[in-house]
Amino acid sequence: MLTAPNKNNHKQPLYAAKDIVSFYKDHAPKIFPQSKLPLKSLRSATDVLWKFWGPRYKGDYLKDLLKEELGDTTLKETITQVIIPTYDINRLFPLIFTTAEAKMDESKNPKLVDVCMSTSAAPTYLPCHEFESNGSSRKFNMIDGGVAANNPTLTAILNERKEMILRRQLATEKNKEAELKITPKRMLILSLGTGSFKKVGKYNAANSSKWGLFDWVQKNKTSPIIDIFSDASADMVDIHVGTIFQYDHDLHKNDPDKRNHPRKKDYLRIQAENLTDELCSVDIATEKNLRDLETVGEKLLDQRVSRVNLKTGEFEELPDKKESDGETVFEEFEGLLVKKGTNRHALIEFARLLSAERKRR
Repeated sequence: MLTAPNKNNHKQPLYAAKDIVSFYKDHAPKIFPQSKLPLKSLRSATDVLWKFWGPRYKGDYLKDLLKEELGDTTLKETITQVIIPTYDINRLFPLIFTTAEAKMDESKNPKLVDVCMSTSAAPTYLPCHEFESNGSSRKFNMIDGGVAANNPTLTAILNERKEMILRRQLATEKNKEAELKITPKRMLILSLGTGSFKKVGKYNAANSSKWGLFDWVQKNKTSPIIDIFSDASADMVDIHVGTIFQYDHDLHKNDPDKRNHPRKKDYLRIQAENLTDELCSVDIATEKNLRDLETVGEKLLDQRVSRVNLKTGEFEELPDKKESDGETVFEEFEGLLVKKGTNRHALIEFARLLSAERKRR
């Protein structure tokens, strides 16, 4: 929605970022209609049974909504470059849709409706999505790309590196010098998580050693095997990306507290940790839960920037020297006082760097 072109002005997005929260509030309860059973225990039991009988939701409302909003818009028409991971269960292989490839190959230029339905088709929640792309006789049998890239940050980095090489190869004499100046060292990575309820001690060997198939799939309203696979996949990406964007040893060689953290300016990961099961749920779209999610997001902006410690794998808040000395440092931004070292301030810094880069080009 943020990259699809506006119907009245193709250079503007279909939705502005400020409109996304209201969009979710309006449509999430219809995409994920809640059970009308009176007792919570009955609702929970029914949810468990549905998981074994088929997808919990039909997906009809989502498909109709996407058709209404996106129409026949195709992937190559997005106003910014997008990279969207999906997974083809017929070929048992991840498939990554990108604007760059869609512009070069019509067979890789499906309708955005089909791409969105594919990457939304989370197993047990929504049905798989089948479609054919223009210029291709191949049938796509797609599910949510989260099964392969639950945290797509590394996917985005590798695809940008690939496109960077391609742009250099295709560069004309006029823009060759400009393309050569764009190197991996100039990358800025903003990674926005969807929240984590991971709690140390939730599972242990003593209990799990007695589990059978049913327990691994469904245990106390959660799915241990899915939790473990999805968390492990996302955590490995955090560690790998953190390693790629290692902190600058020359700047911090005498600071042991920062030695195991990535560089501060290049990679910003914003993730809400230790949320409740309800807040981390894919489909609890009640008015209260959506309101609580919005509150979590607002509070997260004013929390200190965190980095994954490359030795422990844990997220740790970065200390601020001036604050530790008893000084609280604020900066004025558009009439607001923003505390330095917070996610809010880091996002403002990112925006400034990107704006300066656009003006430079």
